[in-house]
Amino acid sequence: MITTGGDPASACIGCTGDQLSFDITFAFQPIVDVAQSKIESYEALVRGPGGESAYEILSKVDERSRYRFDQTCRTTAISLAARLGMTTKLNLNFMPNAVYRPELCIRSTVTAARSANFPVERIVFEFLETERIADPHHVRNILAEYRRLGFATAIDDFGAGYAGLGLLADFQPDLIKIDMKLVRDVDHNRVQQAIVGAIVIMCRQLGVRVVAEGVESFGEYHWLRERGVELFQGYLFARPGFESLPAVDFKRFQKAPAQEPEPTPATAPRREAGRRAPQPHRARPRYPTDADGG
Repeated sequence: MITTGGDPASACIGCTGDQLSFDITFAFQPIVDVAQSKIESYEALVRGPGGESAYEILSKVDERSRYRFDQTCRTTAISLAARLGMTTKLNLNFMPNAVYRPELCIRSTVTAARSANFPVERIVFEFLETERIADPHHVRNILAEYRRLGFATAIDDFGAGYAGLGLLADFQPDLIKIDMKLVRDVDHNRVQQAIVGAIVIMCRQLGVRVVAEGVESFGEYHWLRERGVELFQGYLFARPGFESLPAVDFKRFQKAPAQEPEPTPATAPRREAGRRAPQPHRARPRYPTDADGG
């Protein structure tokens, strides 16, 4: 059971103050376990109430509002997930630089979960490795405190940011999400294959589960699956659902097709990170069944 202790009226300075001057909501994208043919979790991706992108929302966040923004994102995502009847885990991105004292900042999250009757044991906190960290020791303390309280933890976009192996050496999370830049075309790139293969082996030895994110093609999927990866996220499985929980057709992934369909030009944007703007990318073919994936 998760308890935060202390005086409920007390809170860190960053968690108090005025409300946000703009509204937010969320889209949800599934993280699937293909070995068990089930949706393991949904990642909450921030949006505007009219479907505005993460980039548009983040452009409104400044130094003064980042702490309140981080807290509002957590509580809003939890409340919406509960209203939608989510029964899986819920992955929440958090901004390490927006947490003063983890044992105090976590209180609003726990309160929101209890108010919505959403089990706190199903919440997974994703640390954005691509955010420049002012104090790496502080990040380790945050992750350790969240784990002590019973939450699962994950390093998002592993291999693309500022923490990388240094953080992993000091703290082993429950999950590592391999950055989509390493996943993209991994079935054709020997350098990426060497890097991703090493990450998978390393995580297996450390007891850390691996999520391949941004998977868009069956080629990428089959190469990763053959290396033992079981958890996937990307448009190949489902696009983010605006204020909804997308389903996944697992029949498509039960066995490798004898011949994959001919590719068609890509028209959909690639996967967005939970709090960041979409990264620039080059167009590439997708299979007809992938028209909504990335």
